[in-house]
Amino acid sequence: MDKILIIDDADTLLATLEAYLEDCGYEIYTAKSGKDGLQLYRDKKPDVVLTDLHMPGISGLEVLQEIHSEDPDIPVMVISGAGEMQDAIQALRLGAWDFITKPIVDLQVLEHTVINALETKHLAEENKAYAEKNAYNLQMLKEDQVAGRHLQFSLLPAEHFADKDFHIDYKIIPSLELSGDFVEYFKITKHQYGVYLADVSGHGAASAFITILLKSIINQYLTRYQVNRDKTILSPSQIMQAINAELYAAQSHKYITINYGILNINTGTFTYGVGGHYPSPILLKSTGEAEYLPGEGFPIGISAKVYYQEQKVTIEPGDTIVMLSDGVLEVYMPEKDLSTKEIELLNFVQQKKGVITHMTPELALDMHDNTATVPDDITVLTIKRTK
Repeated sequence: MDKILIIDDADTLLATLEAYLEDCGYEIYTAKSGKDGLQLYRDKKPDVVLTDLHMPGISGLEVLQEIHSEDPDIPVMVISGAGEMQDAIQALRLGAWDFITKPIVDLQVLEHTVINALETKHLAEENKAYAEKNAYNLQMLKEDQVAGRHLQFSLLPAEHFADKDFHIDYKIIPSLELSGDFVEYFKITKHQYGVYLADVSGHGAASAFITILLKSIINQYLTRYQVNRDKTILSPSQIMQAINAELYAAQSHKYITINYGILNINTGTFTYGVGGHYPSPILLKSTGEAEYLPGEGFPIGISAKVYYQEQKVTIEPGDTIVMLSDGVLEVYMPEKDLSTKEIELLNFVQQKKGVITHMTPELALDMHDNTATVPDDITVLTIKRTK
């Protein structure tokens, strides 16, 4: 049960808020002064604090500052009179979650504000736990290649996923114990999914480290959307610029090529950006025709200031988008020139109808025994619309 601390020297308001929020299912603690409120805060560790701004002794602003000096993540809401707007604004500048104006006419508005504050706090806690887990995961990668491989593959999504008329499938195999290729798909809104295929320069532990860093960065922006409706995650160009800035700042001496897209399962549109990735995504139409989708851009992590463009394509019923890592070209057609490889890759996707289980035998993707090696990491990801 979530705990709420209410601090107010007005007995009537204090009793009203306590009774209403208790009925909403919260555990309530009350204090009539800033001094008593701070003591209760330290003793009970509430999830949310509501405090009046003007009280004898320690003021609400001082309560806010003291609490945030100990825990900057706890939501603190201030209660102010209609003539105290400057103080309320000052409280917001000091980190208050929100302010509520007296008299409180509609307690449901207060309840809604509390709900939003708690959701934000819980998401922040989950994100912190994820970051701690991620730090542990990175340490495992450094310490043990074999354990690292199992760990890295555990971070990958299921190899098959379906929602409404869309199916997402992928297959990945590393050239060494640890892979520089990475794929992910994740739900952002009810109708929108993020999908990407990334290829980190090099192989082994250093490249695998960057794939986990990439996942961590994208997860941060997903959380920002969930908490603050920051729409960076929904824009391929913006999220790629954000990843570029963070990877460049990390001075990892690695770069990433990536195809990142947003799939809208309602409209059938796929909005995507290309960050230096080769080969380009392929659109296999229901008619059997195949073509490379337009788009180009600089690899991520090489330069501080890079701007990316977005492209949009509608996936019609029966169409499939096929994304591949460049390792496919090295394994399937190692000796041929670039233009020949591009033509033959299109023909190959057409012949295999964009179906991963048809493509994998010839792309060496079924080589799972410990003695099998390939010259580069190999990945194929498909997005198919069935009807």
